[in-house]
Amino acid sequence: MSGKMILGQTAEIPGPKKALILPSAEVAATMIKKAKRPLLVVGSEATKITTKDGDLVDSAIRVMKGHKIAVVATAHLAGEFRKRKADGVFSMPLMNLGDRLRDTKWTGLDGKGRYDLAVFVGLPYYLEWLVLSGLKNFAGDLKTISLDRTYQPNAGWSMGLIVEKEWKEVMDKIVSSLGEAS
Repeated sequence: MSGKMILGQTAEIPGPKKALILPSAEVAATMIKKAKRPLLVVGSEATKITTKDGDLVDSAIRVMKGHKIAVVATAHLAGEFRKRKADGVFSMPLMNLGDRLRDTKWTGLDGKGRYDLAVFVGLPYYLEWLVLSGLKNFAGDLKTISLDRTYQPNAGWSMGLIVEKEWKEVMDKIVSSLGEAS
């Protein structure tokens, strides 16, 4: 993957600690596979973004079935997951989720403990920026990955700014790797 560290939000300064660029789809998939309690956060833009599987909702369902990862839908997406008969998807407003993820006493959506990795995809840029900023500054032990095609400086790892065709290829590789039965 190629990516330039170009900020998408002018006049916003992320601070001295900035996201590292994910070098490949394989690295992203391995990081997610190695996490003990990963959480996939799927945002409101997911139905507008197509991949080989359909849209990002379909990709999230494939990942959820192939790999043991909790999925939380923000905004109106819970209904989309229900329409596609995806069981076990949680729903929570993004800002509320960001607050919970930084809380050291929160035991997760399923009550089984804190998440060690939060993966974000399909969110409006400015909202993801805000949530990741809060997590970067107040949830230091939580690793974060942004799989969107714009550089998210407040994440721990980001795809970087890449063209849509290349981003779709990378996403397809990640989904294929995670969609295989574990």
